[in-house]
Amino acid sequence: MSFKIAVLAGDGIGPEVMAEALRVLAVVARKFSLQFDFTERLVGGAAIDAHGHALPEVTLDACRAADAILFGSVGGPKWESLPPNQQPERAALLPLRKHFSLFANLRPAVCLAELTHASPVKEELIAGGFDVLCVRELTGGLYFGQPKGRHEDNGEIVVIDTMVYRLSEIQRIAHVAFKAAQGRKKKLTSIDKANVLENGVLWRQTVTEIGREYPDVQLSHLYVDNAAMQLIKNPRGFDVLLAENLFGDILSDEMAMIAGSLGMLPSASLGVRETPYGRFGMYEPSGGTAPDIAGKGIANPIAQILSAAMMLRYSFSRAAAADAIEDAVRSVIRKGLRTGDIHTAGATRVNTREMADAIVEEIG
Repeated sequence: MSFKIAVLAGDGIGPEVMAEALRVLAVVARKFSLQFDFTERLVGGAAIDAHGHALPEVTLDACRAADAILFGSVGGPKWESLPPNQQPERAALLPLRKHFSLFANLRPAVCLAELTHASPVKEELIAGGFDVLCVRELTGGLYFGQPKGRHEDNGEIVVIDTMVYRLSEIQRIAHVAFKAAQGRKKKLTSIDKANVLENGVLWRQTVTEIGREYPDVQLSHLYVDNAAMQLIKNPRGFDVLLAENLFGDILSDEMAMIAGSLGMLPSASLGVRETPYGRFGMYEPSGGTAPDIAGKGIANPIAQILSAAMMLRYSFSRAAAADAIEDAVRSVIRKGLRTGDIHTAGATRVNTREMADAIVEEIG
């Protein structure tokens, strides 16, 4: 059995951390008798330089032929002077999400007990660490709604972005969140702004109705502004968060910050298409291209490596292989190995390659 993977390393630290994730996957393949068929393609700024477009057809073709996409990160100062719709983030990430209907973004924010020092939140509030999963609707809302544009009215510039949600879009992401909660602590917090937004009213009504199909899951609702405060005050009070696109984007970044480092956090974007092994998806670190450290070999590869583990779990249904990677990461952190973003006094500072070496050794 061969799993076809489109590998899009992207820009900045993307190629560095992707190389380590592929090394880890090679070790997992040997240990669990798996076969991976990697097709590497350019995306983002690197693709603009080589092909004139952030998402060239040759890259899109590789993704269409794959069972999953392993994505790095895109963008950087070099391409910020381009028109907004040609910049790597808008010209590559959003079209990929839309083209493959990647509607469900799963973004775990895990702060290990050994890394609470790296969080800006007071340690007494997060003693022992925390584990929160954000389920974000990814293909609707303000980012994709129409009308959208820019025009002049009586000599003044006017810009329009429209937040649009269909009932079916809310229903399908709610089912994903409730099922995720069933596999965790059976607690779901739905986020909206039902006091001022019409889509928030429909969101709350729909999630409440679907919640009746999951009587084992405790459902609560929070306005997004209150949720932002409560996440800082008591992150351990949450299990699964469900949010629409814009709110999920903001809250998941907040979660990443209070977890200590973007370099530790993976994400999965799952689509509607089923594969012979699971669900088609795109897997990427929660952080960006970090151009300030690109090429120095000091980036934390763990988020990219854990993204590969999520791919094994959700697109390939290989839970044992995913567990092996996640257990290895916890083990090396427990042993005191730290890249610069999570380093603290008394720990052993390692570079990108050394961190991956340690994870590989733990997997065996």
